[in-house]
Amino acid sequence: MGFSRDFNKDPFIVIWELTRACQLKCLHCRAEAQYRRDPRELSFEEGKALIDQIYEMNNPMLVFTGGDPLMRQDVFEIAEYAVRKGVRVSMTPSATPNVTKEAIEKAKEVGLSRWAFSLDGPNAEIHDHFRGTSGSFDLTIERIKYLHELEIPVQINTVISRYNIDYLEEMAKVVEELKCVLWSVFFLVPTGRGQEKDMISPVEHEMVFTWLYDLSKRVPFDIKTTAAQHYRRVVIQQKVKEAKAQNEDIQYLDALTQQGLTGSIDGLGRAPKGVNDGNGFVFISHIGDVYPSGLLPVKAGNVREQPLAEIYRESPIFKDLRNPDKYKGKCGQCEFRYVCGGSRSRAYAMTGDYLESEPFCVYIPKALRKKVKTT
Repeated sequence: MGFSRDFNKDPFIVIWELTRACQLKCLHCRAEAQYRRDPRELSFEEGKALIDQIYEMNNPMLVFTGGDPLMRQDVFEIAEYAVRKGVRVSMTPSATPNVTKEAIEKAKEVGLSRWAFSLDGPNAEIHDHFRGTSGSFDLTIERIKYLHELEIPVQINTVISRYNIDYLEEMAKVVEELKCVLWSVFFLVPTGRGQEKDMISPVEHEMVFTWLYDLSKRVPFDIKTTAAQHYRRVVIQQKVKEAKAQNEDIQYLDALTQQGLTGSIDGLGRAPKGVNDGNGFVFISHIGDVYPSGLLPVKAGNVREQPLAEIYRESPIFKDLRNPDKYKGKCGQCEFRYVCGGSRSRAYAMTGDYLESEPFCVYIPKALRKKVKTT
């Protein structure tokens, strides 16, 4: 997939929340999922029209999420429509009894490119506590084995919180043992049911980033972070440090886009430009509301009233989010703002302003360090 795309015009990834219905009661649920489906959900016909619009925006990746997308009986018909158009579709269903062998076989049949499961602990005790449902861990492991039998690539999503920060080495072993292609590591944003008290500290964020970077050099799977834009800064800093140690000259943007010294791209090579809320990223809710991301609940429009491309390209919210020079505080002065930019959703959750500084970043930008020295 080419990266000639201009994030001002077209997103890199579109997340569509098919439904908010779900049988789990996860502690951190962004959607505050309910047991029953909402009668206002986008219909099958509206869904097809939406896929047409998404495809027209330079055919970004499309992810079905929820709630639990499998709570919609027509999920595979919607997926089939998208795949036939040439859209790459992934799905993040909840690990519930809905994930039957029949459902997995159907996914294979319609051509789903990847299946993502959440795993928030290396064992049942930690994972099931986080998911609010006992038996979830065992079911997830069992279903992953079946996905392998059908040769469907598996991605693991993990939310880092104070419940599992001490078990990350074990988690990485599990991801490797389960032969997953990608470990997508989410850093908690206090929205929906997510609580600030469950978050790890700014210093712990930095420690986990450095650990992830080291891990990326010794594991066979890719690593991608969500709501942790400052992981990119850590990767750049580490690559620059390695280059200096070997007397090589490496520019900080090259550090992101080249294979660098590690032979691995650290899950960053996919999108050399910093994907962030509203900047290469767009989220559509179950009722058609459009947000910069699922973790940034500021509505920019609704696809029932306005074309998706118009909302994404013209909404003042999206336009501001795509302009790092508008960021406030240290993010606005940081030399990494064009590749990092901090989590706009965490800034919003903690301060009520999505242009504010990333509150869980310990880095002091060069410009501010100079000021401190001169005063």
